[in-house]
Amino acid sequence: EAVAVTDGPTVVRFPKGSVTADVDAVERTADGVDVLHRTSAEGGDVLIVAVGAFGGMSVEVAATLEKEGVSVTVVDPRWVVPVSGDLIELAERHSMVVVVEDGVVHGGVGSLLGDALRASAVDVPMRQAAIPQKFLDHASRGEILDELGLTAGAVAGDVLAWWSDLGGEPGRVEAAGA
Repeated sequence: EAVAVTDGPTVVRFPKGSVTADVDAVERTADGVDVLHRTSAEGGDVLIVAVGAFGGMSVEVAATLEKEGVSVTVVDPRWVVPVSGDLIELAERHSMVVVVEDGVVHGGVGSLLGDALRASAVDVPMRQAAIPQKFLDHASRGEILDELGLTAGAVAGDVLAWWSDLGGEPGRVEAAGA
């Protein structure tokens, strides 16, 4: 799809390591955002914005969170720039947004989404699971992600801790605009 773009530049990113399994979307929004998992059509507790290779892992995170009673929507924006209006609307219908990406924390997709949410006056807590601004030791992709806590188990634990900090129990923090 990206190689068919003829009216401007486009970039296709390939992660190092093996290719992850495709995750079928349960829905594609009018703006082209793929919904990979959804507890409730109305919105919910946590919106996970999974970038690229983290789609499958983020669906695993959602399963763990749901066992703890947290409702979750997982989306893959497919195109990260410009930020989709549908993505902003989805964020507004959730109590917390978590961006999971193999890009950097400062200047990555999470930063772009945070800027877009502020510009749209959407005041929803947002957290990022991404790569910190530091030099990393040489290792395999899996070893680096494990060291940085970018695995399904670690991200699920982080999200549960962040969720607890916001209100303690699933369903107790109302979504903005709800």
